[in-house]
Amino acid sequence: MHAISPLRIAVLAIAASGLAVTAGCAGGGKPKDTAYVARDVDTLYLVAKERLDRGRAKEAAALFDEVERQHPYSPWARRAQLMSAFSYYIDRDYPKSVQSAQRFLQIHPGNKDAPYAYYLIALSYYEQISDVTRDQKITQQALETLTEVVRRYPNTTYAGDAKLKIDLVNDHLAGKEMEIGRFYERSGKWLAASLRFRTVTEKYQQTSHTPEALYRLVETYLALGIPEEAQKAAAVLGANYPGDEWYQKAFKLMNKHAPGTQAV
Repeated sequence: MHAISPLRIAVLAIAASGLAVTAGCAGGGKPKDTAYVARDVDTLYLVAKERLDRGRAKEAAALFDEVERQHPYSPWARRAQLMSAFSYYIDRDYPKSVQSAQRFLQIHPGNKDAPYAYYLIALSYYEQISDVTRDQKITQQALETLTEVVRRYPNTTYAGDAKLKIDLVNDHLAGKEMEIGRFYERSGKWLAASLRFRTVTEKYQQTSHTPEALYRLVETYLALGIPEEAQKAAAVLGANYPGDEWYQKAFKLMNKHAPGTQAV
């Protein structure tokens, strides 16, 4: 759903560069373009890094996986796990990126590169967020993993970026609630609609959808025959968004259908 920004790739690449150690000369001649030839660990790792540097992320990921498979007890294997996750991310193979990063965390939970692994997992879910008309399971996973990055590593650059993305994810989830609420409202299911709009005003009140949600509450409460509740929603709308178009509409609606109450 989200295109990977050059800035985000740069941030990830800078972090990944810390995993790319320098080795001696890998020997003469180019290796064959296959991940399944047995090689010494430093040669295999450097060939994988070379593929990544040339933009061949899918090949790089397979080669980094081979480092771990062929040399599981080498220090290079730990580095290769994260480089594999990064390569899969660049290749937009997000499920495999998550798997590689999770494997790294299972084996090395206290490693200094753990924040990077958590961040890759969060980004991989974030990049899979679909539009609001589809199931939001991935969106919830993105929110949970981004929140985990902030909770575990609050003083890192990863946490700063995660906080920004949490706001975007919450706005997305609020949009889903609004989409369902509007559907219920169009179907005349006023109570079900009002519950969705209330969720937005209570759980996602800092998002861009709150003014409309309050207006929709005015509509549904009036339809339910409870103008006092409609007046409360309109009052909150007026107090917090006095110049918003949704308040102007709510004011007119209250004057038309509940002239005995005040919208502010």
